[in-house]
Amino acid sequence: MALPRHRGAMNIGFQCGVGLGVLSANIINFGTEKIKSGWGWRISLALAALPASILTIGAILLPETPNSLIQNSSNPDKAKIVLQRIRGTTDVQAEIDDIIKASSISKTINRPFQKIIQRKYRPQLVMAIAIPFFQQVTGINVITFYAPILFRTIGQGESASLMSAVVTGLVGTTATFISALVVDKLGRKTLFMIGGIQMFVTQITIGVIMAILLVDHGGLSKGYAYLVLALICVYVAGFAWSWGPLGWLVPSEIFPLEIRSAGQSITVAMGFLFTFIIAQSFLAMLCRFKSGIFFFFGGWVMVMTVFVYFLLPETKNVPIEQMEKVWKDHWFWKIIVGEMDDEKKAYTQQGA
Repeated sequence: MALPRHRGAMNIGFQCGVGLGVLSANIINFGTEKIKSGWGWRISLALAALPASILTIGAILLPETPNSLIQNSSNPDKAKIVLQRIRGTTDVQAEIDDIIKASSISKTINRPFQKIIQRKYRPQLVMAIAIPFFQQVTGINVITFYAPILFRTIGQGESASLMSAVVTGLVGTTATFISALVVDKLGRKTLFMIGGIQMFVTQITIGVIMAILLVDHGGLSKGYAYLVLALICVYVAGFAWSWGPLGWLVPSEIFPLEIRSAGQSITVAMGFLFTFIIAQSFLAMLCRFKSGIFFFFGGWVMVMTVFVYFLLPETKNVPIEQMEKVWKDHWFWKIIVGEMDDEKKAYTQQGA
């Protein structure tokens, strides 16, 4: 529903909510850790019912979008009224026409999962798999899920490690809000590059410090522990204004309507799959790799930064209904989708 020039900021509102949720969870864990008699963890888990209730009520009250109204109704006037209310103007006919055209094309597609594997949708399929994969191998969920364990490993007590998780959560939430303010001005690729370089440098630096100073049975000095915490905060900030929100923003805007349901399903499924794999394997990796865990994730950050630089086109300010143009203009993807256009033209001319 967002205007192209505001789409990035409004989409990142989702990640801002995630950041606030993580921060709230860390604060609750820090507070309930002090409750004795085994009630702390029970209260912490039970409070998760509150946001679940809000989501349930919100889903009931959620209005339909103009796209959905056109897709599921033969009367476009209702969608036009909704769009006029959203845009604050009556001059929305051109946008309605684009939505109707995209909807009519999508209705001819009976099997979107078969459609998305076709060659002309190859760029979108690659991004639907690669972006959630790269988002997880940044190592951010290692910090989110296991920050207290990680900080205890480097020599902090239980209460101090939970407080460190609160600090990183606060930094991440703040950086996400900053991303929402600048994403539609700087563009997606710029933030991807800034965040990627920032995460790579901090992860390698942390790995070097821990490899030199952290022994198998012991911890870092207080000064170095604070230095590692500061570097982790820089790393979290880099993720929070790049791969955190953009890992959801970019997939949400690159799929044409006829494969949007399939594309988004693949993106979310891949995200959950790789989250599960990383979460289940991290503790074993930490025991085996020790400080090398930061070099492992740092290496992946370098790979994904190069990937974005060469293979991801800029989608800033491009209407979703016209998004296919960015692939046709891209130096690499136009080789694939351009050949499809050439074959289609040749077939049309031959038929004529």
